[in-house]
Amino acid sequence: MESAKITRLLQAQAEGDQDAYDSLIPLVYEKLRRIAHKRMLGERDDHTLNTTDVVHEAYLKLIEFDRINWQNRSHFYALASKVMRNILVDYAMKKKTEKRGGKYNRVTLQEADAAVEVDLDQLLSIHDALGRLSEFDERRAKVVEYRYFGGLNMEEIGKVLGISTRTVHRDMNIASAWLNRELTS
Repeated sequence: MESAKITRLLQAQAEGDQDAYDSLIPLVYEKLRRIAHKRMLGERDDHTLNTTDVVHEAYLKLIEFDRINWQNRSHFYALASKVMRNILVDYAMKKKTEKRGGKYNRVTLQEADAAVEVDLDQLLSIHDALGRLSEFDERRAKVVEYRYFGGLNMEEIGKVLGISTRTVHRDMNIASAWLNRELTS
């Protein structure tokens, strides 16, 4: 099974096997591209980042984490989703500072939004709202982050966080309701 192979390679890499990471990349590259592609859909035509840029930037950052005790492939994708989120947020913030003024657009977030496009203003609004949510409910913020930015399914999120899929669904519903209220007020 591919997921077991990915987990073995991650663990071997964490134990110092330099070749393991090189063997891992072809196995995870397409999923990383799909995650990045979802985040890049609907961006402006003049957007200077593309899917490949985001994946390669994420790869460069992920190889810096050479001694992580990887639990499984879901753990890897969860960290990859955080890295991609940071890349896109950093890019959006840089672009915002290049423009003078400008306010964030308010958006709503629903579970279905995990697979649709966002623009830079939406990304920053969601990032800010997730930061506020994580101040008092870190787990629910992670559920949204892993789903929205990482493209993980509910079962994968449960494995990463060590909770049941049912709890993930409940957390997602509660977090979505809070974020919708926060983003539309």
